Amino acid sequence: MNYPEVLNQKLCPKKGGKPLVVDLFAGCGGLGLGFEAQGFSTIGFEKDEDCCATYRRNLEGHCEQVTLTPETPLPDARVVIGGPPCQPFSVNGHQRGLNDARDGFPAFISAVSRLQPEIWMFENVRGVLYANRWYFDEITTALRDLGYVVEYQLLNAGDYGVPQNRERVIVVGHRGNFSFPEPEQWRVTVADALGEMMSDAPPGSKFLTSSMDDYVARYEKSSACVRPRDLHPDAPARTLTCRNLAGATGDMHRIKLADGRRRRLLPREAARLQSFPDWFEFFGGETSVFNQIGNAVPPLFAFHLAASVRAYLESDLRLDAAAIRNMRPLQQASFHALNT
Repeated sequence: MNYPEVLNQKLCPKKGGKPLVVDLFAGCGGLGLGFEAQGFSTIGFEKDEDCCATYRRNLEGHCEQVTLTPETPLPDARVVIGGPPCQPFSVNGHQRGLNDARDGFPAFISAVSRLQPEIWMFENVRGVLYANRWYFDEITTALRDLGYVVEYQLLNAGDYGVPQNRERVIVVGHRGNFSFPEPEQWRVTVADALGEMMSDAPPGSKFLTSSMDDYVARYEKSSACVRPRDLHPDAPARTLTCRNLAGATGDMHRIKLADGRRRRLLPREAARLQSFPDWFEFFGGETSVFNQIGNAVPPLFAFHLAASVRAYLESDLRLDAAAIRNMRPLQQASFHALNT
């Protein structure tokens, strides 16, 4: 298996795709790319200038640079997707829930309410199921009240061809007969993804200093790290984040060369581990690019999610919205189990 060729073959945006997908909080287009590669068309909405430029350069769909609010005009669409931010709803954010306009979920819920898509989907970090579970329940209740069966699963992108252990909560609202994608039968390793890059020091490489090596050693000792946090060729990478790509932290992603030197990842290497094809071009400075990569939904993971959405739209089993609103959450779950 040639991993870069797999990405280039699978993740090709298709011209004239249908139906339209509204991509909210679109970032640089990782989620949108997976949907376009499955034959959908997209229009993104994103506030970051570099992200918008990257989206427009690589995807067929346009990306509107806008700070989303519950009143932002949106086109009619059969599908709504996105990755709404929810940082303000930590304890330090005063836990105002859906009454806090700084959060992205009021805009997402408003979009679903106004557009009434046939299916919607959002992605978020696993923490919403734990420390912020109160807030997650508030979100799903509001969306369920709009007439949808709401289901979620904690999925690992590494189970879908991405060379990275990356757990994310995928939440879907539908009206019956949706199935989450089945995991792949094999895991892609760092060596599969990077190949000879792991033994090279390309131009622009940034090496850890001796003081940084000392810091890393102290960090790993204090955190009881069993295996050094260098990239290992025989396994998927750890989760890529903005912090461990762009920040000088003890858990940064790095490659250890045969001579013992450690170097930081280059943007193209990080993009490979996040399953972006090599043709995908990022706009902005290095920190901006690392942030775009770290925040993105891996496109190959999105490709599998989009396949499930496509299969759902082509199925014919539905309930009407009024019937779903009258169902309790456990009844919704039972309905799904009986019809899959």
